[in-house]
Amino acid sequence: MTEKKQAAEVLEPTASRESEDRDESQPAAETGDLDTNEPAVRERARRQLSFSVRDLLLGMVIAALVTAVGALAWLYVGADRELDAQTRRSQDTAHAEKVALDYATNAAAMSFEDLTGWKDKLVAGTSPELKDKLSKAAGQMEQILVPLQWNSTSKPLAAKVHSSSGHVYVVDSFVSVLTKTAQSAEPLQSTATYSVTIDSSKDWQITDVGGIGAAVKGR
Repeated sequence: MTEKKQAAEVLEPTASRESEDRDESQPAAETGDLDTNEPAVRERARRQLSFSVRDLLLGMVIAALVTAVGALAWLYVGADRELDAQTRRSQDTAHAEKVALDYATNAAAMSFEDLTGWKDKLVAGTSPELKDKLSKAAGQMEQILVPLQWNSTSKPLAAKVHSSSGHVYVVDSFVSVLTKTAQSAEPLQSTATYSVTIDSSKDWQITDVGGIGAAVKGR
């Protein structure tokens, strides 16, 4: 019995020490795990922060690009509209000058032998109000053209918009006129100037004319 008791006493401290050793090693292992995982946690947090900053910067860049593209598009549309407006104004000006020069050229060509044809060209393209005025003026001029046996031919020289307001254009037209009469042995070369008012809103009707009859009166 004594030997068994001694053996038990010998074994008991050994087992107790092994248990203590295991208990002491367990916290050490847990502490080791914390020490090992902490850098990984910090690395993940750093990467998340890096991604957040990068995403924020990328969003700011995209927003800036969208704003810049929008501004450029607005400027382009504005410039394109202005260019279209300038083109239309240029075309309208050229058309007004052509209408005025064609009319002046026809009005300056008179012949006492064909006054009816001249009267038709005189009122062509004019407004109803102006047509009535020109018809009356042509009747008065007829009393001068017939006795003088007036014949004149004309060639267009130039036309220039003098002023414009809205749809109304006032155009100065210049026509070269070669005139023959019974009182002159040689033809007379002169330049006739007509002031022609045109309303583009009324299908480019001529609403007023100045200068008709000036060549006859000056002759």
